Amino acid sequence: LQNDSLEDIGGVDLVFDVFGGDIQKRSADLVRAGGTLVTVTGPPEARPAHGLAIGFVVVSDRAQLGEIAQRVRDGRVRTNIGAVATLDDAVAAFNPTKRRKGKTVIRVRP
Repeated sequence: LQNDSLEDIGGVDLVFDVFGGDIQKRSADLVRAGGTLVTVTGPPEARPAHGLAIGFVVVSDRAQLGEIAQRVRDGRVRTNIGAVATLDDAVAAFNPTKRRKGKTVIRVRP
């Protein structure tokens, strides 16, 4: 968001917080009634007024990650990618008037 503020986004159903702190607190205010804030930064510091706040931590296991990678190489795990967009085009990629089958991937690096 170059010239826009976080608050310009409007109400959302889900916030996936990877920053915590002030960003998490500001993001919690964006969650619509019945929505959810999920954070990976530890226990939630902020909670949506009329929604849920969930904190979780994932501990990587090298053997499990290797098994997943091998399953992908073997074709045993398939992904259904519907669209790939740049970070600049992320808002348009999630346009609710254009439904796509598959997952939308946002590429953050060229």
